[in-house]
Amino acid sequence: MEQHEEAVMRLKQQVEDTSLSPADRINLLNDTLKRFLNMAAAPKDSGMLTRFKSLLYQSGILSHCVTLLTLDLQKLQSNCKAAVTLASLTSSCCVGVEPGELSENFHRLFLPSVMDGLLSLASRLARRAECVSLFRKVMDSVSWLLRAHAQLTTQVLSSSYYALIQGCDEVTMSLLFVQMWINLCTASRDFLSSLSDDAILLLLNEVVGQFAVTSDASLGGASVRLILHMANQLPLQPFLFNFKGLDSLLDKDWRGRGFDQEVDQLIALTQCREILPSVDRVRAACVIQAAWKSYLTRRRLKCLSGVVSMLQRRFRALRRQQQQQRDAQRWQEELNFQVCLQRQQARRKFHQKQRELLQLLPPDRVQPYLLECQVRAAVLIQSAWRGFLARRRIDSQRDSLRLEHAQHHAAKTLQRAVRRFLQERQVAKVLASGPCWIGHQGLTDSRRAVLKRQVEEYISLHPSSRVSRQQCEQLHNDVQWRLQALLQQAVRQKREEQKIESLLAHTHTQLDLLKDAPSLSAVMATDIKSFLSPSGTIATRGRDAHNARLQAHRLPWWRTLGETASVLNPKEEMELGGEVRS
Repeated sequence: MEQHEEAVMRLKQQVEDTSLSPADRINLLNDTLKRFLNMAAAPKDSGMLTRFKSLLYQSGILSHCVTLLTLDLQKLQSNCKAAVTLASLTSSCCVGVEPGELSENFHRLFLPSVMDGLLSLASRLARRAECVSLFRKVMDSVSWLLRAHAQLTTQVLSSSYYALIQGCDEVTMSLLFVQMWINLCTASRDFLSSLSDDAILLLLNEVVGQFAVTSDASLGGASVRLILHMANQLPLQPFLFNFKGLDSLLDKDWRGRGFDQEVDQLIALTQCREILPSVDRVRAACVIQAAWKSYLTRRRLKCLSGVVSMLQRRFRALRRQQQQQRDAQRWQEELNFQVCLQRQQARRKFHQKQRELLQLLPPDRVQPYLLECQVRAAVLIQSAWRGFLARRRIDSQRDSLRLEHAQHHAAKTLQRAVRRFLQERQVAKVLASGPCWIGHQGLTDSRRAVLKRQVEEYISLHPSSRVSRQQCEQLHNDVQWRLQALLQQAVRQKREEQKIESLLAHTHTQLDLLKDAPSLSAVMATDIKSFLSPSGTIATRGRDAHNARLQAHRLPWWRTLGETASVLNPKEEMELGGEVRS
């Protein structure tokens, strides 16, 4: 505890330092009080927080807080958020304090000063439209303080700052106050019972007055609910006798607003009393109206000075803004004038320098130099103009160019896909030029017969709707013949390549023998001539082709697909026949 006392005394010395500005004092108090309250709220000692709050009050730090809350916001350098935080901390420190011997001064003098400070800050924030959230936080602090000290209700309702806030003619402010009273009544059932008759009458007077000065449905509904809350906790009939004509006002102006059931309950509550004569009712209504109108007049007169100052402040701000705009426009015009003047001076210096250079040239070089300058200037102007035309043409053709680019890209994509397809098909053809799978060893005669029967059954079960069976058979035979020709041509080409390779190898062998054995040259020369003669080669090719054709005619078509027989095309047969005849 001694450490806390030393920290509090140190804080008091810092706050009382005259070199600090009000804004710095508020920031210092916010930071220090937050740290102290967090330390004291530790669960180790439940009474530490109460003793610490009492120490803050006894040392006078809370009094400094109240003094700072009553300062004008301009002196606080418009630090409204820090002031609202200080108000929240001050109201929190005033709840749960045990003043001891200073109890009378605490309840009679200090708590009213704290409430005045909070209401003063709230009235200053209510004049600013941008500080609605901060105003709500201040009213939460007021509600927190009233919940712990209900005797301050009379002071709040009769305060000039409270009337000033109500005089702003803002529905949001009035609705916020009504909600605050509803929350106080619902949070604690002892709140209304602890109030005096004067405080209850002032509260009812404030709530009932909302029915006469406003037409907002949300505010009227909140006011009705507040009176019903009060009626559930207290007998309000003696107090409602002072508000004659309230039932007729509710029935005339507040039906059909969405809360008719609550209005009926309130009307029934106000009519639970003996009926007065009509003359007394009129006289009572006149008295109420006169009192209420005088109250409104006094409240508006009190707020008149604040309204005038607000208008003056807004007018000065508007005039200051207009003056700043005129200054900025004048500075811009001055800057443009200086830029133009500098350009003129630079152009004048350039022409002066050009004239001085022309004086240095010989007389016969002046005219060509000027002509060259004109040509260069013309080229520069033409290039600038052509660039402008090109840019404008490109801007006008941007959509068409984009479409053309998209088409070009699509064409490239299609071409790439087609080339890939053709390449894959070419590779497949090259791979298919080898031995066909039909001629492999795994396909037997019985398997061929089964496959042929399955093909015939499929054709019989699925006849074509466009061509007849004979046409299908003819087309099938044609396809088989072409496939057979293609496979035999591939085999023939392969055999020819093998023959050429073997002939070349044989020729090289004979030549090597001639080099090694000259005596055998006469014998080998004859063989070489017969080997290299065209007639011998042609005869051999013709004989092989004839044998292959005979063998192909003897065998069935499905047997010839896998054999090594070759079929010559008509052109080769004509060439072969002509050479044989020759």
